[in-house]
Amino acid sequence: MPHTEHRTIDFFTQNALLAPRTTSAEAELMAAEVFDIDAHAEPLGSQQDANFLLRNGNGAVAAVLKIANPAFGLVEIEAQDTAADLIAAAYPDLRVATVLRHPDGRPRRTTVDTDSGPAVARLLRHLPGGALSGPRHLSPGTVAAMGTIAAEVSTALREFRHPGLDRVLQWDLRHADRVVTALAGHIDEPERRAAVQVATAEAWGRIQDVADVLPQQAVHLDLTDDNLIRRTGSRLPIPDGIIDFGDLTKSWAIGELAVSLSSMLHHDGVEPHHVLPAARAFHALRPLSAAEAEALWPLVVLRAAGLVVSGRQQAAVDADNTYATAALDREWRIFEQAVSLPQQVMTQLVRGAIGLADSPAVADAPELPLLRDISADRIAVLDLATDSDSMDAGVWLDTDTEEALSATALANGADATATRYAQARLDLAPALSTRSGATVPTGIDVRLGREAVLQVPGGGEVLAATAGLVEITHGPFVLSVSCTEIVPLVVPGVKVRAGDDLVHLPAGSRVHFALRTSGGPAVPPLVRPEYAAGWLSLTADPAPLLGLAPTERTERGDLLERRGAVFATAQEHYYAEPPRIERGWRHHLLSTDARAYLDIVNNVTPLGHAHPHVERAVARQLRRLNTNSRFHYASLVEFTERLAALLPDPLDTVFLVNSGSEAVDLGIRLATGASGQPDVVALREAYHGWTYASDAVSTSLQDNPNALATRPSWVHTVDSPNSYRGRHRGPDSRHYAPEAVAAIDALAAAGRPTGAFIGETFYGNAGGVALPDGYLSEVYAAVRRHGGLAVADEVQVGYGRLGHWFWGFEQQQAVPDIVCVAKAMGNGHPLGAVITSKAVAERYRDQGYFFSSTGGSPLSSVVGLTVLDALRDEDLQGNAVRVGGRLKSRLQALADRHPLIGAVHGSGLYLGLELVRDQDTLEPATEETAELCDRMLDLGVIVQPTGDHLNILKIKPPLCIDADAVDFFADTLDLALTQLGHAE
Repeated sequence: MPHTEHRTIDFFTQNALLAPRTTSAEAELMAAEVFDIDAHAEPLGSQQDANFLLRNGNGAVAAVLKIANPAFGLVEIEAQDTAADLIAAAYPDLRVATVLRHPDGRPRRTTVDTDSGPAVARLLRHLPGGALSGPRHLSPGTVAAMGTIAAEVSTALREFRHPGLDRVLQWDLRHADRVVTALAGHIDEPERRAAVQVATAEAWGRIQDVADVLPQQAVHLDLTDDNLIRRTGSRLPIPDGIIDFGDLTKSWAIGELAVSLSSMLHHDGVEPHHVLPAARAFHALRPLSAAEAEALWPLVVLRAAGLVVSGRQQAAVDADNTYATAALDREWRIFEQAVSLPQQVMTQLVRGAIGLADSPAVADAPELPLLRDISADRIAVLDLATDSDSMDAGVWLDTDTEEALSATALANGADATATRYAQARLDLAPALSTRSGATVPTGIDVRLGREAVLQVPGGGEVLAATAGLVEITHGPFVLSVSCTEIVPLVVPGVKVRAGDDLVHLPAGSRVHFALRTSGGPAVPPLVRPEYAAGWLSLTADPAPLLGLAPTERTERGDLLERRGAVFATAQEHYYAEPPRIERGWRHHLLSTDARAYLDIVNNVTPLGHAHPHVERAVARQLRRLNTNSRFHYASLVEFTERLAALLPDPLDTVFLVNSGSEAVDLGIRLATGASGQPDVVALREAYHGWTYASDAVSTSLQDNPNALATRPSWVHTVDSPNSYRGRHRGPDSRHYAPEAVAAIDALAAAGRPTGAFIGETFYGNAGGVALPDGYLSEVYAAVRRHGGLAVADEVQVGYGRLGHWFWGFEQQQAVPDIVCVAKAMGNGHPLGAVITSKAVAERYRDQGYFFSSTGGSPLSSVVGLTVLDALRDEDLQGNAVRVGGRLKSRLQALADRHPLIGAVHGSGLYLGLELVRDQDTLEPATEETAELCDRMLDLGVIVQPTGDHLNILKIKPPLCIDADAVDFFADTLDLALTQLGHAE
C-alpha cells in the first residue's frame, strides 16, 4: 500500500504497533541524506514511534527527528502538524513542537523506508527544559499549570477539522471498553486482570449515562507528564511546552483533561485529591459542563485501565522497547490511585472543585424515632470538634476520649450519648503523622445508658439481618445499624412498618447508625477530610431519625475572602490556601478538619500552646483585677524583680510594654535620649519591628524591599556579619567587627557620633546565624567610646531559646546597655520589656514620662511570672539544649543526602536550615524553599522561610517540643526533599 494513500489508523485491525527498528546510525544517515543535516543522533523513548535528538558538531540541538509508526498515514501526520501550528498561533506563550519548514513554507517531512514498511519522517522543533516525567512530586502550581495547558489546547482545537482526525486509536477513550476487552489477557496476574475489568465495566457504564451529551472535538489526547515540557530557567517544574501529537484525534473534549490527570497519579506523594487544582484551572479557562464533570473521573479510570493493558501488550510484542517496559510499574500505580476511591466520591470532589457541588442529601422525616422510649432531650450530643471545650487540655490525644465523655454524660443522667455526623473529630486526629487521619464520621455513634428497643422509623424492606448488622430501606436511602450486641428480630426480604421491633439492646451497647444512598458503594464509618465531601454526598445525617437536630453543615469557605475584605492585606497570612487553625496544644496546631500539624515556627509560645498554668493564671487574674500600671499591686513588682534578676549588672531597671516593636522603639529612644546623640547604627538584613523607630532600623529586604533606600538620615547601616554567605565567610568573618568599628569611628569624625547601636545578639532574621566571636564586644566598645549606648534586640532569641545561653549576648560575652525582649515573655499574651540601668532609665525623664496602658498590667505581670515559673520548673532551657542538639544533629545528617542543604545554623531551638542551589556560589534556593514549605504542610508540618532570600527554614518551635516530634520533623523533611527530587 503506498504510504501517500489517504488512509488512517484503525487500531483494532492491527495485531500490534511496533515502533520502527531504527538505530542511531540509521537516523544519522537519514538526517544527512534526507534532511541535509550532519548530526549525532540520540534515541528518545517512544512507545510506538522512533524519535531522535539531533545534535550538530558543537553539541547544539538541531532538531528532533521523528519517524512515525508505519501504521500512520500521511494525512494523519498532516493533521498533527497543522494542529501544532494552530495551537502555537493561538497561544504564543505556549511552546509547541511544531514541524520545521523550508524557506518556502513546506514542512521538512518525507516518507522513508523502515523494517516495518514506509513511514513518515519529519523534523520537529526541539523544546529545551525536559519533561515532567519521573517520580518527582507535583506541587499544586505544577498541577494547575498542567490543567491550564490542557484547557488552552482544548480551546485552540475546538473548531479544528481535518480528515486526518478520523482515526480509531487505542488511546481514544471512546473505545476504552473495546481496548480493555481486547488486551486484558496480557495481564498475567488474575487478580489484577479482574480489577481492571471490573473498574472498566463500572466506568464505562457511567460514561454511557452522559456519552450522548459530551462534546466532541479535535484533542491532543496525550498531554501527560511525558509530553509537557518544563519552562526553561524555572527552578520548579512548571510546564510551558507540549510535544508529541501522535495521538491527535477527534474524541470527547473532556478526555484531554482526563488524560492529563491520570498522568499525575504515579508521582511520589500524589493522591487523587492532589489533582483537583488541574480541574479548577481547566474549568477557569474552558468551563466544564455538568455532564463533563460527571464523566471526568470515570474517564481517568478508563485511561488508567487502558494504560495497564496497552503497556502489558506492548511489552509482550515489543520486549526490546525499554520505554514501554519501564512504564509498567508506574502505569499500575496510576490505576491503583484512580480506583482507590469510588468513582462517585471523586466525581463529587470534581464537582465541588469547579463550583457544581450538590446540596447535602436529607432523609425523609421518620414516622417514629429509632430509639423507642428515649426522647431526644435524654440524649447527650458529644461535641468532639476542634473548637469544642471538651477538647481542652490535650484530651484529644487520649485513646478513650469519646468513651470518657460518654461515661461522664451517662453518669450525669443522660439515657444515651450520640456523636455528630460529618463533624471532624479531633479525638481521632493522629499526632505526628504525614497523612491525615480518618476523622470525619459518615454516621453517628450512640452509646446506651440503659436498655433500649430499636424500632423501624418508617416503612421499608429489610435488606440484611445478621449478627451485628441490620439494614433496611428508608426512602432512597439504606439505614444501616451495626452493633456487636445485635441479634436481629427481623429477616431479610420482609417488609416492615413504622414501630416494628428491629433489635433489643442492653445498657452499655454502642450502636452505629448510617444512611447511605441506595445502590451506592459501601461507605466507611470514618473518612479522611480531603475526601469527606465526596463520601458525604453518598450519605445523609441519621440524627433526625433519633429526634436530634441535624449537624449544621454550612461551609465557611469564604472566611479567607472575608478576612481580605476587612483585615488590611499588609497583614499577610501563611500559605496560599491555609488550613483553618482553631486550637493548639504544646507543639501541635490543630485545624478544623481535625488535622494535627507539628508547629516548627512558633517562638511566640515557648511553653507550648494552651499551657494550663498560663490559662489558669489568666482566668484567675481576670476574675480579680486588670487595670494599668499606675495602680499599686504586687504582681508588677514581683515580675520586674524576677526579670531584672535574670540580667547582669548594671541592668536593673525595667520598662514593660506590649510587643517587640514597642520594646525596640523604646530602647532606641532610651539610648539616643541618654546619649544625647540622635544617630543610630544598625545591622543590615535585620528586622526589629513596625513602629517608626523600629522600622527605621529594620533593613530586611523581605520585610521591606526598599529598606536600604528609605532609611531616615539618622540611621546608618553596617554589613550583616553573616559568616556563611556575607562578604566575609568562615574564618574571614573576623573582619566584620573591625569594619563596623571603622564605620562608627568615621561617623564620629564626621561630627555624627553614634548615639545607639542596635542589633540582634544572634542573627535571628538570617536564620539563626551566630555572630562572629567577639563581634559585639568590639562594636559595643566603639559605640561607648564615642558616647553611645548598645541596644540588644533579644526579642526572638532571648529567654532560653538558644539553650546554652538564656540571653544571646551571653554567647558573645558582652553586656549591652539596654535589652529589648518580648515574644516568649507572654507565651502568646502581648508582653514586652526593656531592661536597662537606673541611670539610663532616669534620663528618659528628660523626654517626659512613659506609660503603657496594658504594659505591666496585673494580667500581663501575672502571665510574665507564670511563664518564668514554667521555664524554670519544666527546665525548658535545658530541653532546648537536649532536644535542640538532637534536632541539629539530625538536620546535619540530612545534608549528606540532600545537596540542597547548604548549612544548619543556630543553637538550641533557634535553628535555620539554609537551602542553596550551589554549594560554592551559595545561590539561594528561594523557589525550592517555598515549594518545600508547602509540601511539608501537606505532610503535617508547619514551617516557614526566612532571610533576605527566603531560602532558610526558620526552626523555632515551642521549647516543650520533644524527641519524638523533632525526629518526626527530620524524617518528614527527608521525605519531602526526596519527593521533590533533591536527594542524591
